[in-house]
Amino acid sequence: MPAAGKPTIERISEAALELLERAGPDAVTMRAVAAAAGITPMAIYYHFRNRDALLKSLTENEFLKLREAIEETGWHQLEAPFDRLVRMMEGYFLYALAHPRLYDYVFSKPRKDARQFPEDFRARRSPTLTPIADCVAEAMRCGAMRQDDEWEIALQLWALAHGYVALYSAGRFALSEEGFLELGSRSLRRVLDGLAT
Repeated sequence: MPAAGKPTIERISEAALELLERAGPDAVTMRAVAAAAGITPMAIYYHFRNRDALLKSLTENEFLKLREAIEETGWHQLEAPFDRLVRMMEGYFLYALAHPRLYDYVFSKPRKDARQFPEDFRARRSPTLTPIADCVAEAMRCGAMRQDDEWEIALQLWALAHGYVALYSAGRFALSEEGFLELGSRSLRRVLDGLAT
């Protein structure tokens, strides 16, 4: 339960996030969030006009946390472009393993406000795919990767990672988390090797 001394909007967001992570999006009702935050349901509407607005706020915050997970891999300290890309994609895997329900909601559930390929991505509206596309573009500029569409390549890498996460979540791998991460990295390298000059 969120700490009572925090600002109300933080208590609401934390309570909603805890419900989302523990029980999925259907559990995030205004009444349940209010009870978990220790406020009245009507108090939530001062900060969020409805449940959709609350969920959208949570989703955008999770995209930023995923971006942080990518940055925390230390990819920018590596020199080889393909090493950088594999390390960046490990951020996706690590976030998904740490927050399976949140990852599932953010990336696998239909949302009317979800960013769509190609327009939103090419307009650099994705806080998570944009750095991948930039790294792909840099690999092309330095001659490590053959010329192609950086956004489609970035999407291909993410789709591979997402597919592995979906299969792991469904219990299709008899692997530890470490073994899963190693398998995912090897698979990404095979794809990248096929794109090398």
